[in-house]
Amino acid sequence: MARRRAGTATGTAAGLFGAALLVVSTVLTAGGAYGQPSPTAGGHTAGHGEGHGEDGNHDGQGGHDGRRGDHGKGDAGPRSSAGPGAAPSRRGAPAAAAASPAASAPGGSGSPVARPALAPGAVLAAVDGGPDAALPTAQGLQQALAAALADRSLGEVTVAVADAASGRLLYGSGENTPATPASTTKLATSVAALSLIPGDTRLTTRVVRGTDPGTITLVGGGDPTLTALPADQVRIGGRPADADTAPASLDALAERTAVALKNLGTTAVRLDYDLSMYSGGPQHRNHDGQNIALVQPLMVDEGKVDPRSREDAPDRVADPAAAAADAFAALLGDRGITVTGGPGPAAAPAPAPAAPGTVLLGSVDSPTVARLVERLLTTSDNQLAEAIARQVALASHQPASFEGAAAAVTQELTRLGVPTDNVVLNDGSGLHPGNAVPPAVLVRILALADAAQQPALRPVLTGLPVAGFTGTLDRRYGSGSGSADAAGLIRAKTGTLSGVNTLAGTVVDADGRLLAFAVMTRTGAPADAARAAMDRLAARLATCGCR
Repeated sequence: MARRRAGTATGTAAGLFGAALLVVSTVLTAGGAYGQPSPTAGGHTAGHGEGHGEDGNHDGQGGHDGRRGDHGKGDAGPRSSAGPGAAPSRRGAPAAAAASPAASAPGGSGSPVARPALAPGAVLAAVDGGPDAALPTAQGLQQALAAALADRSLGEVTVAVADAASGRLLYGSGENTPATPASTTKLATSVAALSLIPGDTRLTTRVVRGTDPGTITLVGGGDPTLTALPADQVRIGGRPADADTAPASLDALAERTAVALKNLGTTAVRLDYDLSMYSGGPQHRNHDGQNIALVQPLMVDEGKVDPRSREDAPDRVADPAAAAADAFAALLGDRGITVTGGPGPAAAPAPAPAAPGTVLLGSVDSPTVARLVERLLTTSDNQLAEAIARQVALASHQPASFEGAAAAVTQELTRLGVPTDNVVLNDGSGLHPGNAVPPAVLVRILALADAAQQPALRPVLTGLPVAGFTGTLDRRYGSGSGSADAAGLIRAKTGTLSGVNTLAGTVVDADGRLLAFAVMTRTGAPADAARAAMDRLAARLATCGCR
């Protein structure tokens, strides 16, 4: 096994942080054809909105039965101060999040495992090697991975490893064979979104005067993170939101609307709501009222019955749009605006914001699309992934439906040079078991996000969970797992469906070379065992030069 070069700390701390490089900011270049970046004003401030208490809704440490599918990883307190925006060096190690007093044992068992204290010098140490380091060879990779690939817990397994800098495939086993991607589908959705939509675009929820006298219309803008929670109760992945990640506030929207109505001399209105942004059926094929709600352009707190819930797959309301309108009506009532009758769907779409005669009564904006992409990847958020997929459809002039979004994502991947002949997409989240993506395609997508020519795609990398510290990987790569030396050196998107486990991300090898990898399995073994085997396989990439 090749050793890391001189100058790197030894022991567990070195395994966690020796090659890590902390990058304090990410340059996002707006690009693509979807040219409506929203202004910062309009509700997106730390005081106006909050996130959710889920630790990923959807994927990660759960998935023990078919009903719950790709769901969240369960309870988790804050494990680090580094959020999704803590960027990895593009040519070096991912930024390791701050060590917590306790992390969990492998497989999400919840057993506390002590983590070493942070050594700031190690975290800030430059990568030894980087883009000039020697590339692993196919033979070296085959030898390094052979034992890990033989683990029976993996069942049917395919794998691909590529150089992240060039996208060159270095090693594969069944790398061109389509497999069920589960939530690694979100990588495709995210790359397509950031390729088409400027990263500083925000999703706007607005209220306008209705077409009928005395009516106001709440217009869904496709933002499922709009929240009804007070600011101090906001949690995103179990952590408080900051100014960049805090979602728009329904309370702020009600306040602005009430002030505008009173200025117009109105204190009683009828309320309807406009869902015309989306088309097609709102129900996912695998809808269970927990992993995902109806996909509608208007909802609050992702349609959760209890917006503070920390459940793996929380109960969702039956009609998120109606629930959001009811909540908005109640908030207007608290401000002296009487809403007569019950809110209902609008008879006709609301006029466009710039249409003559349109009276805007209030609006609030989501975090930027770049931040939303980071969030959906870190926490494996199904609801948000489907919303972003519909934005891809709109930017591609496709219907904002499951079918239109899947077609738009596939079309954009093809335009970016990703081979899509063996790709089948049916949704944007990966909940659909009929999705099919080869491992070679996943590493190609990851290499695109690392490409110097594609700076707008960088949030795909910064949104990947950090092994042992954040998102759906925060309970993995623990002591005794056989993969602990790779904690902090791997960032990867997880995927879990019944009998399916996937992992795709980046890893820094022993020479400091950044590699992209994808492991896809179908197995009858327990999900925890399959995930632990995948983690050990990825860890082998971190501990060898593989030449």
